Amino acid sequence: MKGDWVEVVIDAGDSTRTYEMTASRAGRRVETQVRRGVVEVSEVTRSGSVVRTARFMANRVLALVEHPVPRQDATEDPRPV
Repeated sequence: MKGDWVEVVIDAGDSTRTYEMTASRAGRRVETQVRRGVVEVSEVTRSGSVVRTARFMANRVLALVEHPVPRQDATEDPRPV
């Protein structure tokens, strides 16, 4: 969903680097996959087409944090009382 983002912290030898991937448009989402020693973060459209991908070696990843946008619960009344 637009506004979702994933933050990846990488060990770069003597320091750390932080990378961010954001769902930039409406209908897009950010997906995270870990396969065969590689962490893959992709921005995906509604139809499932990958827009962009970032790949990191799993043994270098220090932290992987997903930040979802707060969604309104369907049972809540959005109008103030």
